[in-house]
Amino acid sequence: MTKSVLKEFLDEKVELYNNPNFIESDPIQIPHQFSLKEDIEISGFLAATIAWGNRKMIINNSKKMMDLMGNSPYDFVMSHSENDLEKLENFVHRTFNGGDFSTFIKGLQHIYTNHNGLETVFSKNIETNSMQKSISEFKKTFFEISHQSRTQKHISDPLNNSAAKRINMFLRWMVRNDNKGVDFGIWKTIPTSALSCPLDVHSGNVARKLELLSRKQNDGKALSELDKNLRELDQNDPVKYDFALFGLGVFEKF
Repeated sequence: MTKSVLKEFLDEKVELYNNPNFIESDPIQIPHQFSLKEDIEISGFLAATIAWGNRKMIINNSKKMMDLMGNSPYDFVMSHSENDLEKLENFVHRTFNGGDFSTFIKGLQHIYTNHNGLETVFSKNIETNSMQKSISEFKKTFFEISHQSRTQKHISDPLNNSAAKRINMFLRWMVRNDNKGVDFGIWKTIPTSALSCPLDVHSGNVARKLELLSRKQNDGKALSELDKNLRELDQNDPVKYDFALFGLGVFEKF
């Protein structure tokens, strides 16, 4: 398949899947319940954090998280009491437990109280066509609070060769603005060109079949290779092809 034919094929798939019908089967439905910027950010960040495994379970457990915060995530983050945090103790999603949840609430409070919010932290340390250093520095800032070392595994560090799929997905949600009704585009300080594809088993397998990716593991090096090839198709909005790769993998079993 020539590059122009491949681009045409993938652009058609982006059009097919990048519309509001996509929302009902995707964790992005969680932040779509809210209208306040901070509620969208926090609910999206928490839903993306537990976005691994069965998609139905991810969505159900994300809804449980919102219920435990009284469906007012920003207010809960900023004004919770120790008693409120105790109510989170029984939450579990795979290896993310109630203790991790409480730590994330405290980490988010730290980000909003001392660092002017999630967007401000992520918009620092952006390099040309790359959010990798920014994500790594975000993780350091997030865990400036007292925490158990085990909780750190729930935020990936791309500088340790992680594909950081969940954070890259969250950044796509917040930054992309194409007026299609799926991604929010509420963060104006980060260029879409710097975003990376959320690389998982589905998008990775499709990318290999389309010869956009040769590396076998879904790691940081694979992400770098995929990003480079997607930027050759669209340098300004390479991550739009996540819709095509994911849709082909999950919905079409390509």
